Amino acid sequence: MSDSPESVVLSVPTAELAEDVRGLIDPNLPIEIVEWDGSAPAPRERLDIVVPPYMKQGQTLAALADVPHRLVQGQAIGYDGVAERLPAGTVYANAASVHETATAELTLALMLTAQREIDRMVRNQDRGVWESFESTGLADKRVVMLGFGGVAKAIADRLLPFEVELVPVASSARKEDGIDVHAIDELPELLPTADILVIVLPGGPETRHLVDDAALSALPDGALVVNVGRGPIVDTDALVDHVRRGRLRVASDVFDPEPLPEDHPLWSLPGVVIAPHVGGRSAAMRPRIAKLVATQAERMARGEDPINVVIDA
Repeated sequence: MSDSPESVVLSVPTAELAEDVRGLIDPNLPIEIVEWDGSAPAPRERLDIVVPPYMKQGQTLAALADVPHRLVQGQAIGYDGVAERLPAGTVYANAASVHETATAELTLALMLTAQREIDRMVRNQDRGVWESFESTGLADKRVVMLGFGGVAKAIADRLLPFEVELVPVASSARKEDGIDVHAIDELPELLPTADILVIVLPGGPETRHLVDDAALSALPDGALVVNVGRGPIVDTDALVDHVRRGRLRVASDVFDPEPLPEDHPLWSLPGVVIAPHVGGRSAAMRPRIAKLVATQAERMARGEDPINVVIDA
């Protein structure tokens, strides 16, 4: 396909994504797909849609200053810090619809691992030890969920059948999807009642250290902290202190800093389950991101507005 003024030029960072998207787009639409990850000069004078590499988009965003473009399509749901790196006037869309299910799966896996002590079973298996024990479990536990966006709702859908008491907390009180959502200013009163605190918030200055020493101190002894939002939401030093004293347990996918240094105390403290920020990394991502990218390209080729726009400077 020629690079005509009427065509939509879509750049993707890998040959794999290019192949997947080609198999989905309407062949009758004027869409050209090129590969570009920002490490070399742009392959065209203009790129209508730019898809940066997953979790490593800084180089591509910086390179966009010299490349006319209409839309940047991220491959992650979170976009904290992106606005500061985008050229003025850039429209940025996130990957809502791609990662919610996989992140919800991992969240449940982390909670069950901690509550049923599956990590203890695996360690016993490595040593050939048959040990029968009673675990805390998930049924009848009170789960305070900090955040109630797309990922949190996907978690809630999967968590409620485990017969927990779910207490979502968001910016404002409301009833949504049949669930009573509490306002953030109620959090200090809710934390002392939580068996499990699940953090599903975006990062950024507004949420940095929202879960600080005071919040952690409000949790009852033995409570489980599960963070699948962003690492800096939790004050790591305070968290380590509470875990070291045996007050709290942790089963999280995100940390501050990332990656955790080899000598970080969380690696060796009891009551800690660490996932290396892999919430969205399942086989479901490949077809889902391809579907989203193809949809955006087709919409642009038809003169329609993009979906999932989160930054429109």
